[in-house]
Amino acid sequence: VNRNLEPYRGYHVFMRALPRLLRERPGAQVLIVGGDGVSYGAKPPAGKTWKQIYIDEVRGAIPDADWARVHFLGRIPYDRFVALLQVSRVHLYLTYPFVLSWSLFEAMSCEAAIVASSTEPVRESVTHDETARLVDFFDGDALVDQTADLLEDAEARARLGRAARDSIVAN
Repeated sequence: VNRNLEPYRGYHVFMRALPRLLRERPGAQVLIVGGDGVSYGAKPPAGKTWKQIYIDEVRGAIPDADWARVHFLGRIPYDRFVALLQVSRVHLYLTYPFVLSWSLFEAMSCEAAIVASSTEPVRESVTHDETARLVDFFDGDALVDQTADLLEDAEARARLGRAARDSIVAN
């Protein structure tokens, strides 16, 4: 989830990890929320979008059957966003050290199991294996490992989700 799909919020890291994630989780449906503009950071080359640049980079490594499980939703209304968080098994939140997005707090309030980048200020809001799983921002393999682990472990998802919501309510 990003306002816009761009590197500053880790879209490139996620997309580069996507081929492996799809291979390892053949039943997963991947829902990607965000527009084509730029909210932070550099603009893409003229006539291009960051979304398409990273699709083009990874698309050859993803078979058509797997690509059919990737769904770009664009920007969605708030009520649909909340519903999406409520039914998601794992929510990924990546960002360079920067201001937190409200979407992290929304995911926490919906009891989402979260895999997030271990960057400031993320570490100010979540604690590894207490309220989320944290990974190095650039480590796509760790992102896939933690995501796949949570997808296999309903108890861990529930524990992390409850603790995340409790943290939001308390703070």
